[in-house]
Amino acid sequence: MQPFTLPEFYTPHPARLNPNLQRARSHSAEWAREMEMVDSPQQGVEIWSEQDLAKHDYALLCAYTHPDASGPELDLITDWYVWVFYFDDHFVELFKRNPDKAGAEQHLARLPLFMPIDGVFTAEPRNPVERGLADLWARTIPPMSTDWRQRFATSTKNLLDESLWELANISADRLSNPVEYVEMRRKVGGAPWSANLVEHAVGAEVPAVVAGSRPLLVLRDCFADAVHLRNDLFSYQREVEDEGELSNSVLVFERFLDCSTQDAAEVVNDLLTSRLHQFEHTAFTEVPPLADEHGLDPAQRAGLFAYAKGLQDWQSGGHEWHLRSSRYMNEGTRSEPVLGGPTGLGTSAANIVPSLLTTAPQRARSFSHVPFEEVGPLGRPDFRMPFPLTLNEHLDASREHVVEWCRRVGMLEPSDQVRAVWNEPLLRDIDLPLCAAGIDPRATREQLDLTSDWLAWGTFGDDYYPVAFGRTPDMAAAKACTDRLPLFMPLDSSEVPTPLNPLETGLADLWQRTASTLSQPGRRAFRRTIEDMIYSWLWELANQELNRIPDPVDYIEMRRRTFGSDLTMSLSRLAREGAVPPEVFGTRTLVGIENAAQDYACMLNDVFSFQKEIEYEGELHNAILVVAHFLDCDYQRSLSVVLDLMDARMRQFEHLTENELPALFEEFQLDQTAREAVLAHVQQIRHWLSGILNWHDGCKRYAEEDLRRHHGRADGASPAADSSTPHAAKFAPTGMGTSAVHLAQRLRESAEPASAAR
Repeated sequence: MQPFTLPEFYTPHPARLNPNLQRARSHSAEWAREMEMVDSPQQGVEIWSEQDLAKHDYALLCAYTHPDASGPELDLITDWYVWVFYFDDHFVELFKRNPDKAGAEQHLARLPLFMPIDGVFTAEPRNPVERGLADLWARTIPPMSTDWRQRFATSTKNLLDESLWELANISADRLSNPVEYVEMRRKVGGAPWSANLVEHAVGAEVPAVVAGSRPLLVLRDCFADAVHLRNDLFSYQREVEDEGELSNSVLVFERFLDCSTQDAAEVVNDLLTSRLHQFEHTAFTEVPPLADEHGLDPAQRAGLFAYAKGLQDWQSGGHEWHLRSSRYMNEGTRSEPVLGGPTGLGTSAANIVPSLLTTAPQRARSFSHVPFEEVGPLGRPDFRMPFPLTLNEHLDASREHVVEWCRRVGMLEPSDQVRAVWNEPLLRDIDLPLCAAGIDPRATREQLDLTSDWLAWGTFGDDYYPVAFGRTPDMAAAKACTDRLPLFMPLDSSEVPTPLNPLETGLADLWQRTASTLSQPGRRAFRRTIEDMIYSWLWELANQELNRIPDPVDYIEMRRRTFGSDLTMSLSRLAREGAVPPEVFGTRTLVGIENAAQDYACMLNDVFSFQKEIEYEGELHNAILVVAHFLDCDYQRSLSVVLDLMDARMRQFEHLTENELPALFEEFQLDQTAREAVLAHVQQIRHWLSGILNWHDGCKRYAEEDLRRHHGRADGASPAADSSTPHAAKFAPTGMGTSAVHLAQRLRESAEPASAAR
């Protein structure tokens, strides 16, 4: 019996079958025999029989996912997938069923030897995994650039190494939280690796100048998440019930939401659909402007769009293969045609219209929020904060300093535009030095002033952008403003332009005071954190212009940037520059520690600022709103989910610092100085967390009486209180291109059962 009924999948594009299928089947079977992957036990354990390989039919997977590849190219791609599935099953049988971490580490440590960037091998293969990797690498890299080789080697290494994460969770009987799972599944699941192979298959590399940009990373990550979530639905029975696997999103949501397996499967499918919608949104709205911005030539543009289409083909083909492979649970899927519709090969297009209709309400919800909704205060939840608070002794002096600094750089000048953002009473109520004093309790007076000024600059910018560019959307002006800001952060001693506004004046001053203490690599890294933050403000404006509530995964990952988390944390990392090898800060453990802390703080801010953002500012970027629209639930239920996720991220932070950090020290053989530096960085993050909570409790920015004073009308009421016009009519967009909002409203009104009032 299947543990749940497969949900109705979003399948907007028909699957196509490569005509070279039979050739790839014959070739891959012969290649697997040559590599000794079939009928060849390893350490006394049989991994695959020839019948197993034939039943899994990886050639069919590749023929569906790469429908336009030539015969030789399809042979190569199929061999890669035979290898990666063999690696996975080999790892399960030898190292997972009876957990053997030491043996797994030794096995994985040798594999990079067979992926030399220059193509020169320095070791001899000892087993089918190594033998297959060496053969494939030699056949794959000749036509590809060094940039692609490095990206492919990195994604392959991630795919291999993060198997240890799964093994560690099984050994500890530890189930990951949803955010951790999505992040880690991208690496261990291998879809970024598949995306690299799409470039090879379509014969078009992503230009290096845009490969690391947000739109291309989002395309890759949406592709990866959708591939993995789909696979989890089909493989739940085999992985969870047969293999004892814990890395499956259905199981993760089942436990996290405390719901039935069927309900968890529906949530996973909703997230899968949301990620596909995000892929489409990015491909249509962000990739074309990116090509214009970087001046890509026609050949590069064609390659970029061929890559995006290749990812799309992979999604459609991968779904079709899951429906047919004996490897997976695939009986009774609701995506199969009904009412006597066509069945069999070549009929997947019949599912397109039903698929679009079924998922239309979810897409419509993302664009249907009516801003300035009257929500009232949530109350102050009982947040779990295990770290004690310590305040800096220079707090009072820094409070006076930041007011004087903001006045000096123009943030408090009485021009109409700036007055609408900040004035001195508001600045004193926000009390950013209180946050700085908790974040860095041992800072000198000068250091505390600098941190307070950075917090003021970032908070002012976050408040300034919606006022200056959002009320009457002007993305061109916002982009021009943002593009000028990096000019005030030179990596050398070059002169900067004359500042034109308080943001530029403040940044020029702060950069000069900060960069002089940093090395050249440190300056580059710190500047990157600021650029990430300021360009995330454009992402927020673009969503506001479209009245689009972001996809949950995209929201969490961008929220770290909009909150300026990395900016404030990076000062702690840079203070320890030289004491810790740079690669340590890039490890899964340290990145996981920082991301878990950042997510806790970002969601904490969203809980405190919910009424301010939703009722007074018409904001769309708040975790409670995002979750409510994703789960189609009321705000109290959404708040409960957000608080649970905060708690899960805090527990992950504790797990990483208490259990994985000591293992990291041993892995890198860090000396005492380096260990103390890493521990000091982690302690600084604890101060960061407790300081941020204390600031939210102590400042006068979020309570209802503060909102009425700072944001309300002359009578003290919120913008939502004007009842002279129906609320939806007052704030719904009008004009050409906005009819979808009214369609969404009608869909929502006709939904049965009706959603509870949020």
